[in-house]
Amino acid sequence: MTQVCKQYATPKHASKKRAKIDKLLDPELFKALADPNRARVLACMIKCARPCSVTEVAECCSVDFSMVARQLSVLAKAGILDANKEGRTMWYTARNEHLSDVFHALAEAIEEWSAHPCVDGSCHNA
Repeated sequence: MTQVCKQYATPKHASKKRAKIDKLLDPELFKALADPNRARVLACMIKCARPCSVTEVAECCSVDFSMVARQLSVLAKAGILDANKEGRTMWYTARNEHLSDVFHALAEAIEEWSAHPCVDGSCHNA
């Protein structure tokens, strides 16, 4: 049985190979998660596990209503939260299963590319 090493001579060579990891490393997702306030808001939403209004989240996180509204909007645009408007109230729900699936798939893609390291540098990709 021959193992094919997934390693490229240079980053330039690697960038030409399209793989599942390219799609999974979504800059918008990571940008949305990078802000400490958004991370705190998301943690609150994940633990709550039900639709929450902006007011509820603002009270929970001790953050100004307008700032929470902006943070929730960014998280929703990144696909991390679902947003539904009922009357004048906007309800947000964490997409826990989706987020879990994305990170599991990302972990699997990273493992796929690191599963057969070329210790002696003698491998070649087909």
